[in-house]
Amino acid sequence: MKRSILLGILALTATSLMAADGGPSDEVKAAIKKLKDSGSFTWKTTTENASGNGPGPTVGKVNEDGVIYMARTFNDNTFESIKKGEKVAIKTQDGWQTPEEMADAAGNGGNGGRRGRGAMAGRMMRNYAEVAAELVDGVKEIKDSGGIYVGDLTEDAAKRQLTAFGGRGRGGNGTPPEVSGAKGSVKIWVKEGVLSKVVLHVQGTVSRGGQDQDVDRTTTVEFKDIGSTKIEIPEEAKKKLS
Repeated sequence: MKRSILLGILALTATSLMAADGGPSDEVKAAIKKLKDSGSFTWKTTTENASGNGPGPTVGKVNEDGVIYMARTFNDNTFESIKKGEKVAIKTQDGWQTPEEMADAAGNGGNGGRRGRGAMAGRMMRNYAEVAAELVDGVKEIKDSGGIYVGDLTEDAAKRQLTAFGGRGRGGNGTPPEVSGAKGSVKIWVKEGVLSKVVLHVQGTVSRGGQDQDVDRTTTVEFKDIGSTKIEIPEEAKKKLS
């Protein structure tokens, strides 16, 4: 009887050790979960294109209430947006507006670019911990390379990343672009058990409306103020989010 109990204890111990040492993939997923469970954090995204063209940095924040704030820089302009639940408010030259209000203004002789900004802001307003989790799911195999987690994307995952910024055809017909030669890789840093940095590199050719565009893009995302990030919502924006 004692021998069987001892064997049972040893078996449970071995199982626990195996669960605790699930390999690099589980370690990365645990680090992403810990980031999300922190309740609040700030991230900064910078993008470099081999062509030299590309957007400026983006700063994102999420607080303990699930509110998301993002500030995107294009040339010398900064575009702010806030999401609370399913509602989005975007700062425009006419004050804070919803994507629907921006679309209405564009439809009544307003700037068509404003309508596009509103739609894009709504799509991109996401907690980056969720984005990181989806990115890791698209990696073939994650390996620990001297304290940095590395891996290559599947072809499908690389295609999704290549068309992540406006994956519709020209003319508003909703036709997705064609992608060839898609490939990508990720590098992931973890500090004190929490996701601290992600570098994504993707390459391929994206064809829209019969025109080919070679893409060679590196995106770097860094995290800070984990568990202590606050978001101040302007009164005008609060009215749009209520």
